Amino acid sequence: MRKETQKLLVLSLLGLVSVNLTAQQKVKKDTIKGIDEVVVTALGIKRHDKALGYVAEKVGSAVFEETQNNNWAQSMEGKVAGLKIQTAGAGPLGTSRITLRGEKSMIMDHNYALIVVDGVPLGNSTTGSGTPAYGAGSGGDVPIDLGNGLNSINPDDIESVTVLKGASAAALYGSRAANGALMITTKSGKTKDGKLKVTFNSSSSFDTVLKWPDWQYEYGQGTLAKNSAGQFYYSYGLSPDGASTGGTSSAFGPKFAGQYYFQYDPTVQGQSPARQEWRAYKDNIKGFWRPGSTYSNSVSVESSNDKTSFRTSLTYLNNEWMMPNTGFDRFNFALSFAHQLTKKLKISTKFAYNTTKSDNLPATGYNNQSISYFMIFQNPNVDLGWYKPIWKYGQEQVDQIHPFSSYIDNPYLIAYEMLNGVRKKNITGNITADYQFNNNFSLMLRSGVEILNEKRTTRRPWSSANYLNGFYREQYIKNHEYNNDVLFSYKADLNKFSLSASAGGSIRYNEYVMTDYQAIGLKTAGEYILTNALSIPVKYPSPNDKQVDSVYGLLTLGYDNKIFVDVTGRNDWSSTLPKQNRSFFYPSVSTSFILSDIFKLKSNTLNFWKLRGSWAKVGIDSDTYLLDNYYSASNITGSVVAPTTYNNPNLRPEKNTNIEAGMDFSLFKSRLNLNFTAYQNVSEDQIIPVSLPYESGYSKRVINAGKIRNRGFELSADIYPVKTKNFSWKVGGNWSTNENRVMTLPEGFDGIISGVGDVVFYKMEVGGSLGDMYGFKLLRTPDGQVIYGDNGLPGRPGDIEKVGNAFPKWRAGLQNDFKIKNFTISFSFDGQYGGIAYSQSHHKMSEQGKLTSTLAGRETGMIVGEGVVQNADGTYSPNTKAVNISAYYGDYYRRANVETNSFSTDFIKLRDARIAYSFPRETIKSLGLEDLTLAVFGKNLWMWTKFPLFDPEVATLNNATITPGVEMGQLPTARTIGFQLNLKF
Repeated sequence: MRKETQKLLVLSLLGLVSVNLTAQQKVKKDTIKGIDEVVVTALGIKRHDKALGYVAEKVGSAVFEETQNNNWAQSMEGKVAGLKIQTAGAGPLGTSRITLRGEKSMIMDHNYALIVVDGVPLGNSTTGSGTPAYGAGSGGDVPIDLGNGLNSINPDDIESVTVLKGASAAALYGSRAANGALMITTKSGKTKDGKLKVTFNSSSSFDTVLKWPDWQYEYGQGTLAKNSAGQFYYSYGLSPDGASTGGTSSAFGPKFAGQYYFQYDPTVQGQSPARQEWRAYKDNIKGFWRPGSTYSNSVSVESSNDKTSFRTSLTYLNNEWMMPNTGFDRFNFALSFAHQLTKKLKISTKFAYNTTKSDNLPATGYNNQSISYFMIFQNPNVDLGWYKPIWKYGQEQVDQIHPFSSYIDNPYLIAYEMLNGVRKKNITGNITADYQFNNNFSLMLRSGVEILNEKRTTRRPWSSANYLNGFYREQYIKNHEYNNDVLFSYKADLNKFSLSASAGGSIRYNEYVMTDYQAIGLKTAGEYILTNALSIPVKYPSPNDKQVDSVYGLLTLGYDNKIFVDVTGRNDWSSTLPKQNRSFFYPSVSTSFILSDIFKLKSNTLNFWKLRGSWAKVGIDSDTYLLDNYYSASNITGSVVAPTTYNNPNLRPEKNTNIEAGMDFSLFKSRLNLNFTAYQNVSEDQIIPVSLPYESGYSKRVINAGKIRNRGFELSADIYPVKTKNFSWKVGGNWSTNENRVMTLPEGFDGIISGVGDVVFYKMEVGGSLGDMYGFKLLRTPDGQVIYGDNGLPGRPGDIEKVGNAFPKWRAGLQNDFKIKNFTISFSFDGQYGGIAYSQSHHKMSEQGKLTSTLAGRETGMIVGEGVVQNADGTYSPNTKAVNISAYYGDYYRRANVETNSFSTDFIKLRDARIAYSFPRETIKSLGLEDLTLAVFGKNLWMWTKFPLFDPEVATLNNATITPGVEMGQLPTARTIGFQLNLKF
């Protein structure tokens, strides 16, 4: 009995069970109560959820195994209150922008949540192509989603993800966790008695385009030109019918009515010898896209006993994306091993090796080299097949077929010759030693590493619109991060009191360098090597190293397993801050009260009631190299470029203060579980660039200034309406809202923190919000009518105004899980309300008459804008001025008119669905199987939205920054249907 009592006491000290012992150390019959959920918190410390004074939501492995996303993070969309996973709609890798509880920083890239794998923080940086999303007419290249280290994490290896939302929850992780953290725990061996378990998981899925723009196919290419008989006509080149109208990108030509014109003839690669039927090719954009496919096969082997556990897995994924000749291959190897060397010493390690390879990933953005650019400019009367030969007769690799404009690259040239390749190797791992001195004292030593080595290649053939003599580029990226930490812990039970204290320190060092070789112009067409450059290739070395040293401590006090208090403190020394400000300290405190136990309220109706609250202050250091001014490499060999930003040698750390309170309920024998949370976050002394007068010699300077406040409310619920032996129904729901407010701004700051394409500007004003989008709007009367000028076109305001906000007012998700004997059926919806997005594609397609919304006025070629004109006496009269439709649509939907090209991003999506059948064990036992499950699943199966383009969850990849609220050459979103086989031996 004494030995068993000691075991229980140790478990109690570890926080895994609750025990009551008599003075004689005898165990009562009811010693072990219900064990509540254990979650992983900061530094990898496992805690009971009931003891936490903050929200820590846990997402199990089934979410990642069953949805089979190329990027693990997208499996969580809509399933956790306050969590937003957003991509730029830029291809199959789907690099994610992961945020919690809204935007806190004025700098877009400073709002990401920290990702921690098995207690080791990972870098979440992304290296872009160095090009903006909008580049039309400026030459250069386009952004490409080449992924980052997080893309390499294998979903099948994830055991669980604990979402720590506030600064309080992640206080011990320091500045990188100021926006919360996602704690990933990977799988390890869990079998009994040393038995070997083998799991095989295979899935095949197929993608089609979820939503298309509403293109019009009633009128073809042209400019409203009329022949001598006064009729609209079309002519490719000068012909007997009249002057050429085939050089325009606009679709204001004749109606498709069976007439015949001189058109482009692919057999002669010029004007047709005879007139041909004027017709629409309704598949001339959609036909370019193909069904995509993803095949994934994973096998794992695991075993464990009372001293040793191990698990190893291999996974291979092959993706062929919906755009021809694009996709990637990914290989994952993972190893987990733990061994109890002695009664006191345990050694464990986790290691993952991942490779990602692609010969071609699609480009995005509004510029040549992007298939989005072609889709915008494709005309209804142009057959897609005319482009398929790619090269003109006898001009292979020299001159492409682009018969309507030398500025619009051939789509098959983009797909098969303009290649964006990547070879990426990623290693993550850690080794941990746990030493238990006695029942009270323990020591943990851990060393973790993340090694990313990447080679990128970019090919642009001769006759490319932006590179007439071709282009070749090689980039080599080395991004290594080392984390070493030590943690000393003490635990004790003193009658009704429990105490746990931990103290430790860490050293984080990040070593980054990117070397960029560019061959601008190629001697020999089609030969992509640096020695084929017309001139000496340019080399751009870009180092970016950083080190943070830290000490920290955690004190946890508990009383009678009913009241808990946590106090933390951390001090950082960051290499990115000046010596006098390099050291900064920040604390946190949190508490929880189990009210149902304190007031003895437990019953069949109320099973659990918890009140929690927390406060934390977190210091945040700066980006690298903001203290001094540095010259950068020029594209002229041996020369440098002077800096345009004046850096600040006296920077201070930012301050982030978080307050959170909430309650958790469990009712009706845990059939209904509710969580309510209210929070406030205040970010001060943000490190931001502000404008300088041009005569200073700099465009910006870096300062500490500004105060941003976030307030929000979150609700989540799990409900079991039905729960019997053969049938159960579980409903999970969440809802969250966030209000962001700018409290103060620095004097002289124009408020513009970023912009896209010099059209949409993110501007802040005191009382406004981060995400406020500014741009030119329509002139309107006090009652909202559009004011037109004497020319019949909308009047133009003299300054930009607020158009709306990029971020929704609220988000919600709903999951349903049914189990009917051996069948499981699950599906989830999520949606949002209240945000807007500007669409560059809508502007250009409307300006050119490509959408059905531009059909009004086609019969006559004239239109009268709906609105008023202002009279000399200041009154208004209805507008009666008829204008040419091409002029009207070109002006009403002009690029700078953010109002007419911005739309609500409200949506409801059937995010995922799955039907699975698990064969009865007695049926498969003879085959030596423990489990055999077959499933069919789908993702993005249905969507409701008023957004006119591909997807309302729109963001722009602007270099490496994912910028919500702007569509700038977005690629289509996939609807996925797949099949899955799972075997366990």
